[in-house]
Amino acid sequence: MKLLKIILSNPNERFIDMAVDALADGEIIIYPTDSLYALGCDALNNNAIEKICKIKGIRSDKTNLSIICNSISQAAEYARISNDIFSLMKNNLPGPFTFILPALSKLPKAFKKRRTVGIRIPDNNVAQKLVEKLGHPIMTTSIQFEDEDYGCEPELIAEQYENAADLLLDAGRGSTIPSTIIDCTGDAPEIVREGRGILK
Repeated sequence: MKLLKIILSNPNERFIDMAVDALADGEIIIYPTDSLYALGCDALNNNAIEKICKIKGIRSDKTNLSIICNSISQAAEYARISNDIFSLMKNNLPGPFTFILPALSKLPKAFKKRRTVGIRIPDNNVAQKLVEKLGHPIMTTSIQFEDEDYGCEPELIAEQYENAADLLLDAGRGSTIPSTIIDCTGDAPEIVREGRGILK
């Protein structure tokens, strides 16, 4: 695994390009978000998505899958967003929230087994730049850990995922608090997991 040290406020463009090249080649990366470090892959590459599901021991047809977008307008290409939900998202994004929305058909087969998709627009410069340079969303899922240090120390994360991921962007010690999840598929938005963000 390649371990690249990166500064959140001013990411090294060459390292961003290396991570984007890895994503485009169907590889798995670990990168910082505004909540936990996450496993990521090209959200339009079905084989890469299945690779991540295998790493986490989950089934794509039984689990809510999430993508990182760099804007609400990009998210609207992959999820159905009503006017009310658009306003809610606009008031809270970018930020540590996952909005569960009805999925559109542009997503690959792994998502088609599900009628929903989680939308993330993190308040994190590295994650935003990755999506911007890739040109479309990243499929994202938080890393798993039992010991807190293995959840937030990049060198320990690299040790744990050495044989699973291809590249890790090290932005220093991370958080162990996940995003707040809001289910927007019912009559009214419902918080289904309290996390880092406080919904406005």
